[in-house]
Parts: sequence; C-alpha cells; structure tokens
Amino acid sequence: MRIWFAVVATILWAGIYFTGFSTVNWLLYLPAAGFLMGAVTGFCPSLTGVFKLFGGKIKETSNK
Repeated sequence: MRIWFAVVATILWAGIYFTGFSTVNWLLYLPAAGFLMGAVTGFCPSLTGVFKLFGGKIKETSNK
C-alpha cells in the first residue's frame, strides 16, 4: 500500500512541477501531500475516513 501511495504522490508532484507551482490551484496540493504522508507514515487519513464512512474494514496484517 505504501508503494501505491508513493507512486501516486510522485505522479501528482510531477504534474504540479511541470504545470508550475504558482499556476496550480491550491486544492491539488491536498491529495499530493496526503499521499506523500501515507507513503512515509503508512497512515492515510482519507483512506481511513472512507472506510469509516462506508463501513469497510482495514485488513490487519500479522507480523509473526
């Protein structure tokens, strides 16, 4: 999951870079920063919010 967050964050930040940091709307920085935070920490607030909103469960992993 962390690799997926890192790939999406890289694509978003590359798009922001090529478009121009002053040209891009400020709203695009929110998902880009959220995916980057998810890749670094392993915790994605938007993913947790969606699971709580729609009643899904996050798959637990065992470190045995």
